[in-house]
Amino acid sequence: MSWVDAVRTLRTVRAPGVLITLTSVRGHAPREAGTKMVVSTTRTWGTIGGGNLEEEAIQRARTMVQDSASEPISFTANLSDKAKYQHGVQCCGGVVEVLLEPLVVRPSVAIFGMGHVGQELARVLARHDLELHLVDSREGFLTDEVLAPLADAEAAVHVHHVPVLPELVLSELPPGSHVLVMTHDHAEDAALIDAALRTEDLASIGLIGSSAKWQRFRRKLLAEGHDEAALSRITTPIGLTTLSGKDPATIAVSVAVALLQSFAPTRHAADLDSADPDAADLDAADLDSADLAESAHHTQETSR
Repeated sequence: MSWVDAVRTLRTVRAPGVLITLTSVRGHAPREAGTKMVVSTTRTWGTIGGGNLEEEAIQRARTMVQDSASEPISFTANLSDKAKYQHGVQCCGGVVEVLLEPLVVRPSVAIFGMGHVGQELARVLARHDLELHLVDSREGFLTDEVLAPLADAEAAVHVHHVPVLPELVLSELPPGSHVLVMTHDHAEDAALIDAALRTEDLASIGLIGSSAKWQRFRRKLLAEGHDEAALSRITTPIGLTTLSGKDPATIAVSVAVALLQSFAPTRHAADLDSADPDAADLDAADLDSADLAESAHHTQETSR
């Protein structure tokens, strides 16, 4: 399998990996500049020449995967019998620069409710590299006309028109999905929140609406057997507390920014570069939140 196919496979199965590239070769080396290989937690595809060089690159790549690193790192390997090594002597005589680029699992977001706010939010999120699931139980809210603004989306858009029991879509979402509940019907919202709390592998659960709405939901959820720890998984209101405005686009931007901030990558590149500098002679070349929720709640009400 080529490195291109390996990258495509990892994206399809939502598994992390690292793309390794020889960016520079001076003198003699097993492979030429531009050679690539792909590393996952359990497999490798391709080769950059084997030996100490490749094993060191694989070990560093798997450390990146383990640490959920999102920034690329690079190192320089001296292929000399006088260089320090961990995985066997490699004395080709050249000097090789290696780039390791993380292949992160793209986020998955599900919007339940494609009203005015949901449509605006989909437009913003569709410009990002993620899986975007759009769910609505109503006829006419997931038509080609409604979805036309997403025609050039970078996101992989999945459409779910579920007239009955839209909460069943939760079981179809990839593990680690972020769920946003903003339907036209509070009863549907409540059913979705209850089902989401019973789905253990979701990354986050957000509910649009007012504090009064949440208090009603909270009492109902407690009566249905959910405890305080479970309810703490719910984020409500959703969006930034510092961005005012009741129009759907403003609310959507607020929600999108807060969500995208939660995707902020963990940075481990510096730690990896300085972890073992001698290994194999490798050198690490003021709006209150309740008010905002109320705004979102009223917008939803007027748009239904």
